[in-house]
Amino acid sequence: MRKLRRSMMFVPANNPGMIFQASVFSPDCIIFDLEDAIPVREKDSARDLLVEAIKSIDFGKCEIFSRINPLYTPYGEMDVRALAHAGLKNYRLPMTESPEDIERMDMLLTELEKEIGLESRSLKILGAIETAKGVLNAPAIAGSSDRLVGISFGAEDFTRSMATERSKTGEELYWARSHVVMAAMAAGIDAIDTVFADLEDSEAFEKELKMAKQLGFCGKSLIHPSQINVVHKVFSPGKEEVYQAKKIIDAMEEAEERGAGVIVVDGKMVDEPVLIRAKRIMELAMASGMEGRGD
Repeated sequence: MRKLRRSMMFVPANNPGMIFQASVFSPDCIIFDLEDAIPVREKDSARDLLVEAIKSIDFGKCEIFSRINPLYTPYGEMDVRALAHAGLKNYRLPMTESPEDIERMDMLLTELEKEIGLESRSLKILGAIETAKGVLNAPAIAGSSDRLVGISFGAEDFTRSMATERSKTGEELYWARSHVVMAAMAAGIDAIDTVFADLEDSEAFEKELKMAKQLGFCGKSLIHPSQINVVHKVFSPGKEEVYQAKKIIDAMEEAEERGAGVIVVDGKMVDEPVLIRAKRIMELAMASGMEGRGD
């Protein structure tokens, strides 16, 4: 079953209280941040703090990531080595601009798996696409490693790389968002949308969530626990969606039993893309604890 990644909440790795309480809010994923949220003078101490937290704190059902520093900085490789030895499995690689960035990370993780005695390919990567170059290379990035569980889009750095500013309407992001989603879908991995920073504008936040879901994103990066519930509501399948998906899958199973080559639901033929979407909806419904028929 595919994992739920509707909400990926950033938590600064230099704040012991926030680290300890992060799982209380039940995001699907926690991203402990060693990059943007941490001043240079605190990079080493934040890493040490996170290493001890990974070793000692039970984060429950939350999937744990760390946004490491880029590998081209003095801190990136040290982050990965320390966290891998502490037991962390998932790494968000910032400023991913080419397949070579992922391949370099892949080689480092392969080395660490052998060094620590971990199962091969057990350490995973989430590539963060945050520049114009990264967006243009998104298809090649998405297909560059079987360690990739997804790619995320970062609008703040992207708009800077485009010499523009982020607007509330988001028209400057539409093509980039669409391109990142298509790259992820073609590679069979998750696509995670960018953060929404205005915590006071709940109406605009929900509008952006619905747009991101319609484009094909499976989740959203978050900066505050107050955003989690609405994200889960929007990115979880509705009861009618689940009911229709179950009808399609039941019809497929019945057609297979009869040896029929054509699947018809409510008078309409069902093709492969519709069937794939139905299966994905049922995976999400089961992962989020919904009943099989949505009732």
